[in-house]
Formats: sequence, structure tokens, C-alpha cells
Amino acid sequence: MTAVPADPVVSTPHGAVRGRHEDGVAVFRGIPYAAPPFGPRRFRPPEPPEPWDGVRDAGAFGPTAPKPPYSDAFAQYLSDPDVPGDDCLNLNVWTPEPGPGARLPVMVWLHGGALTRGSSGVPVYDGRHFARDGIVLVSVNYRLGVEGYGYFPDAPANAGLRDQLAALRWVHESIGAFGGDPDTVTLFGQSAGAISIGALLAAPGAQGLVRRAVLQSGAPEAVERDKVRRMVRRMAARMKTPATAAAFAEVDRGLLLRTQGEVGRLSSPVVGGPAFGIVVDGDIVPRDPLEALLYGEAAAGVDLMMGWTRDEYRLWLVPGGLLERVDRLGAVALAGAMARCRVGAEVPRGYRALRPDARAAETVGQMVTDHLLRLPMHRLADARPGSHLYEFAWPSTLPGLGSCHALELGFVFGTGDAPEARKLAGEGAPQALADEMHRAWVAFAADGDPGWRGWDATRPVRIFGDGETRTALGPRDAELALWEGAAAPRATALPPPTADGPPPRGTEIRSVVRRLRLPGAVRR
Repeated sequence: MTAVPADPVVSTPHGAVRGRHEDGVAVFRGIPYAAPPFGPRRFRPPEPPEPWDGVRDAGAFGPTAPKPPYSDAFAQYLSDPDVPGDDCLNLNVWTPEPGPGARLPVMVWLHGGALTRGSSGVPVYDGRHFARDGIVLVSVNYRLGVEGYGYFPDAPANAGLRDQLAALRWVHESIGAFGGDPDTVTLFGQSAGAISIGALLAAPGAQGLVRRAVLQSGAPEAVERDKVRRMVRRMAARMKTPATAAAFAEVDRGLLLRTQGEVGRLSSPVVGGPAFGIVVDGDIVPRDPLEALLYGEAAAGVDLMMGWTRDEYRLWLVPGGLLERVDRLGAVALAGAMARCRVGAEVPRGYRALRPDARAAETVGQMVTDHLLRLPMHRLADARPGSHLYEFAWPSTLPGLGSCHALELGFVFGTGDAPEARKLAGEGAPQALADEMHRAWVAFAADGDPGWRGWDATRPVRIFGDGETRTALGPRDAELALWEGAAAPRATALPPPTADGPPPRGTEIRSVVRRLRLPGAVRR
């Protein structure tokens, strides 16, 4: 008879925690890395948690950050568990050897969700497969929405990013006791998580905490402070309260979330609209993260891997019938995309010449995808030769989604059998592809080489899921060339007339947002 191993116990700087043995690895959930960010700590930078006596149980996921639910249109594809409680600044650890001395590679996961949704408890992010392959996997909860990224005159900006930095410091101080090597930390994330990584790589306070980084479908960026300020002011107007942190801290949490959800309906990666985001604050984010990584000394010794899915935009446009609405808008949507990307008519005209059979929505979606992801990632790779780029191209078996945003996650984590992964992938996801991608992420975390040539003048990109996995040299460079020297649009720089008649003059992003009638904020 095989003896059942005792629950693993590990000491942290704030107290001991008891995890569980599951599927051959040790799992610790809900470990606090900072104090609950409520009461006098609301809208303030994170503070260390209160130490505890005895052994704290770490068998269940901790509370999630306050967030509005996904709309019905997106909830059919995306899962977002909600665990109530104030102690939401917590993290989870999966490890094959819970004890000091092993010094295994560490991977720290930052979830996506447009900085307004998501959590470390999404089943797709289960870390057991990484742990089985010799990785200590850490996943992090952080403040979201107005609690984490509101811009106020009376509170420091970027509270959620400060949470992530506090979690990284916890990893540096504590992960050795869980079997990890604090000098071999790979920070990886998707969408808003990847955008956060770009900011952390450029943050002075994070230097030396990260050895490698993987940016999945999210490039370094900063949002204009006025854009975030408008989001806060619109919420304040609806709630009839001053647009200050002190006033928002007095608002019922449920009302705050409902108001955030209502105002956030106008947010979309495709057409813009008000949104929360990381801002340059002169402190934790002293300059635009992309500029800091392109032209500064930030993260000089950090290995980079970056990539996108071939049809990112389809998750932004398929739910709720947005794809068809963009098609009906035609030239109006193209004009909105020009304003969104700050280019003239020559860019959409070039896309249509390269893909004459593409619908308006496909042209708009691909333009915005390239503007938000492929272009900045190519620029960053040009500035940092040896970086590794990839494209995920396997199409979901669900109608219309193609190789959409977030589809690669079940493959990377090896959790494609989870019902939450099948909500996006459908049935029949190829296990061989999942094994291949998962191995590449593990290898990169171990020694910086995922298995294909790093970036050089030939512009190699690893293609996953489009036939046999291969490295393509300069895929779709013709589209990227359209952006070289593209000028900011003038009010009259609209696409040429279509069969439906000439486009209206003076089109702006706001009019496109209104006419789309977005069904809910989308994941990014």
C-alpha cells in the first residue's frame, strides 16, 4: 500500500503555508503577497501583508480582484471565476520540489482581461504541466479596472502594476523555499498581462528581477492619461460624485463595478473608446515602455520571446455579431480604423490590394492587429536582435473564430482538455501541437532557446498550427511595409467610395463606436 504524502509546508517571509500534493506536484494557492487593498489602503500602493502565526492553509484559490462580469456575448467563450473577499492580492505556486536547494527555473504568469477582468484562478492557467516539466510556476492576482488603473489627482497611478511589481519582489525573496531559482525568472503573460510585462521590463524598480520574458498578444505601450481620466470622469458623472480617489472609495463596490461595466461597453481594441490602461506617471513608469525598451538601457540582459495569433481580431469582433456590423459600416469602419491607427488612406488601400477578397471587417481587424501587435513587436525585435518571434495559426473549430485572441493559451499550458479551454477552441484541438508549444515555453524558461533561430536580418517567425510547424522568414512583410512612412490621417483622408456610396466626411472613432453598439468590453 502506497503511503499518502503529507501536505507540503513551506515558510515564506510572512508565515508558513500548507499546500496540497496533486497529480505528482505540490500546489499552494491563495498566498498573500500584499495586504488587502481596501479601507485606508484603497487606491494606494500595495503594502506587505500582516505576518501570521502557525501554518496558513493554501489549498484553495484566494479572492479575486473586484471586476464586472463578461457580457453574455463574451462569456460563452471566456471563463472568469469570481471568488469573494478582500484579500485579493494573492498568488499561487505549482512546484515539483517544494523545498530549498532545487533552484529550478521559475515562470510567473500575468493574466489578460483588458486590465478589467480575469484572474489567476481560470482553469486554463493551471500550472501542473509546467511543474511536471521541472518549472516552478507562479500565477498572480492584481487589482483591476478603476481600483487598479483609475487615474486620480489624489492617488498614485498604476496601482495594479504596482501590485505586479510587489508580486515579483515576493518571488525574488520567497521562491527559493518552493524550489525555484530567483535568478532564473521568466515573466510571461497574454494580452493585458503582456502589456503589463512591457511596462515592468521598463520599470526601474523591476530591474534585476526578471531574466526572461514572453509577451503573448500584447506589446509594450502606455495609454494617454487624458483617456483614462475621461473614463474616470464618465464614471463619476454617472454616480454623481467627484472624480477623486477619496470620493470613489466611499462608493458602494457593487455600484462602482456596475458603473465601470456600463462605461466600459464603449471599449474595444478595434475602435478604441474609453479604457483603463498603464500611464506614464513619472515614478514606476517614468517614460513610455516601448520607447524605454527601444532606446534606453532597460532590461538590457533580458531574453525576449514575443508573438501573436493570426486572427487576433476575431475574438474582438465575432461575439455579439460585431463582425457583421463592421462589414455593414464598410467605409465608415475603415475610416475609424484609420483614425485608430493614425494613418492615411494609403494603408487600408494597400491592405485591400494585397487581399482583394477580404471583407471590410477583416481589413479593419488585420490593420488594428498589426498596429497594436505585429508592428511594435517587429520594432522591438529589430532593436533587440536574438529575440524569438512566433505566430499561432491553428483555427478554432467554432464558427468564425479562426486563430483568435487567447486561443493559444490552452496549448501553452497544456490544458486543452479543460472545459474552459474548449469554450474557445471547440472540440478536436491537436494534442501534438499543444505538446510542441508547451515544450518551447519550457525550453525558453530553462535556457532562453525555444527551439528556433533568434531574430536577425532574415526576420524569422515560428509558425505554430498551420500545417507542419516551421520557421518562416519575413511572413507578411508586404503588409508591414505599408506602414513605413504612413502619415497621420487628415479629416478628409477617407477610403475611396464603395458600392454602397461615398463614405461620410469627418468620420471619427466616436461615431464608429456609437454605431457598432458594442455588447461589452472585450478581452485584451
